[in-house]
Amino acid sequence: MIKFTLILLYLFLIFLISVVFKKYNVDSREIVRKIIHIGIGPLIPIAQFLKINQNSALIFTGIVSLMVFINYNYRLFPTIEDVERKSFGTLFYCLSLFILIYLYWDKDPYALITGFFIMTFGDGLAGLIGKNLNSKSWIFFKQKKSLFGTMTMFLTSLLVVCSIGYVQQNSLNLNYFTIALFATLLEQFSVLGVDNFIVPISSALFFNFFITN
Repeated sequence: MIKFTLILLYLFLIFLISVVFKKYNVDSREIVRKIIHIGIGPLIPIAQFLKINQNSALIFTGIVSLMVFINYNYRLFPTIEDVERKSFGTLFYCLSLFILIYLYWDKDPYALITGFFIMTFGDGLAGLIGKNLNSKSWIFFKQKKSLFGTMTMFLTSLLVVCSIGYVQQNSLNLNYFTIALFATLLEQFSVLGVDNFIVPISSALFFNFFITN
């Protein structure tokens, strides 16, 4: 019970920070959403550190996913879905995490953390920097992408893969570059927020295939 209390306290803290930020920055809807997006990143290693078992993690994630689905339809907590475009990103976010926990919680936690971190930090920071710094941009599947945002996605993904891969293997190899590149390419497919599903799942699968095995 104490373990889940700590997890809930962490989630509450992230949500509280986003609410306070929104109160003083009413025109920064996307930034508020990204605070939640990025802030949840450390949740998986925290849960692993607390030695929460796979079934409990799946049940907890399933409940959160159901709450997010209800919130999407009824807007009980508008901060979570307060975005300037139509997106199912939050739902995909939870669904991808559920699948990653099912696939890799015990089998390959390094792949799980890699996929989740690339989504939370890589995709999250790319969205923030891409929208707030002017650079060359293009339209891909009706979604605006920028050079700075794409570069941020690649560099953050590469840092994540290199860091976690080095912790696991105590070495570096060219496959880290390949994983980061694939993640960056897949992030371009962000229509309706589907990148929150394909990026973490693919990144974890690539890490498990190229690095772990």
